[in-house]
Amino acid sequence: MTDLRRRITVETSTIVWIVIGVIIVIAIIVIVMIMTSRRRREAQVEAGRRKAADLRQSAAETDAAARQREADAARAAAAAKQADAEAAQARLDAERLARESADRQSAAADLRTEADDRLRKADTLDPDVKVVDDRRVDDDRRVDGDPRVDDDPRRGESRAT
Repeated sequence: MTDLRRRITVETSTIVWIVIGVIIVIAIIVIVMIMTSRRRREAQVEAGRRKAADLRQSAAETDAAARQREADAARAAAAAKQADAEAAQARLDAERLARESADRQSAAADLRTEADDRLRKADTLDPDVKVVDDRRVDDDRRVDGDPRVDDDPRRGESRAT
């Protein structure tokens, strides 16, 4: 029995050592897995932080670009308002100039009528000028005021149409 006991004792102690070895290997594997998962989680957390920082940077750049475009749009709107104001001023100036032109044309027509009246009065007073129906008649029988010929030497013009 001693031999059997020794065998059992040897076998038992070997089994105990094998079990202890297996437990140590399992413990090492568990520790390695825990440390690896912890590193993996830390790496994931750090990657999340980097991604969040990148997104924040991108958002800041996009916001700056949006503010720049808003400023450009405001400048364009101001330029459009300025152009509208200048166009309105130009319309007012054009209307004023048109009124002035009409006034000057009217004044010129009035002066022309006054000059014609004076010429007719002079023709009626001048004994050397023949007047028929309030119109001057030249020696070659052309009537003054004929639209085909107007060559009154008193007006300083000569034109044929």
